[in-house]
Amino acid sequence: MVPPDDAASAARGAPALTVAAVAARLGVAPATLRTWDRRYGLGPSSRLAGSHRRYGAIDVARLMVMRRLTLDGVAPGEAARIARDTPASELDDVHSAISNVVPIAVESPSGEHLGPVTVTALVDAALALDAPRCRRLLTAGLADGADRWWVDLVAPARAALAARTVLARPGEDAHSLFDAAALAVLRDRKTAATRVAEHPSAAVVLLAPAGDGTNRLSLHALASALVERDVNARVATGPLDVRHLVELCLMARPAAAVVVSDRSRADLSLVAGLHEAIEDLDIFVGTVDEDAAQALPLHRSVHRSRTFTGLLHEVTAATGVSTQGSGPVDR
Repeated sequence: MVPPDDAASAARGAPALTVAAVAARLGVAPATLRTWDRRYGLGPSSRLAGSHRRYGAIDVARLMVMRRLTLDGVAPGEAARIARDTPASELDDVHSAISNVVPIAVESPSGEHLGPVTVTALVDAALALDAPRCRRLLTAGLADGADRWWVDLVAPARAALAARTVLARPGEDAHSLFDAAALAVLRDRKTAATRVAEHPSAAVVLLAPAGDGTNRLSLHALASALVERDVNARVATGPLDVRHLVELCLMARPAAAVVVSDRSRADLSLVAGLHEAIEDLDIFVGTVDEDAAQALPLHRSVHRSRTFTGLLHEVTAATGVSTQGSGPVDR
């Protein structure tokens, strides 16, 4: 159980919450909370009439520590020890930890997700190999736009999954299941794509992965964000070398080409080859590798961005489309 002083603090001025309410906030199953209570002593500290125990603000804050640590790969027993031993004064956002906790249904009768869309909930769904729930969560998160969807939800969830070591049965791969669900959600998003299709003169932007094994999911997210801004974005799939990329650009005549690397050691040779073949084509490069960036061609048509959002704004501006409501560019 939590220390007495914490229990006293939690009892003063904080609402008492049920297991279901806290589970909804954290994106875990109620059974998981009961296990943490029984096994690690991370349970509710207040009691109402009829012996119904309820979680206070500090209880929830400790559970949030537990969830963050386990997602980072810390063993549950050690994560629980840290959560229990952290002084109440050092817990983050104790009073705001339960400010948005309400008992809610996870899904509507039609299957639409109604609960909180969090990285934790998404990672848990992927680890449980629950593809339908992954899609529901990802669909709900996409309501804020593909930019925020990628930056705030999908990229952090993929990073959390990549950090987890799991002994899986044949055919079980949480990371592949997650990526497939994300692609399906983007594929099924008709509204923005239909609007661009109705304007065949919309600027075409060709997106390609760098030649270093970069995953294409970020490109599909970037393409979706561009389509939201009426840019006719297309992602190059399949085998791709300089010759293929040059041929694609000569056929599609894009307003710009985008080459993205998600590796700390990027291979940006595609950029040099494409620039040499079509010197006046605007090429936007997304990479965090400073050494590789230094080797990019020094030319007014070659641009580099360090972030997903920065790249989105640079490409959108180059195609002459408005970026109303967008934040500052991080280059």
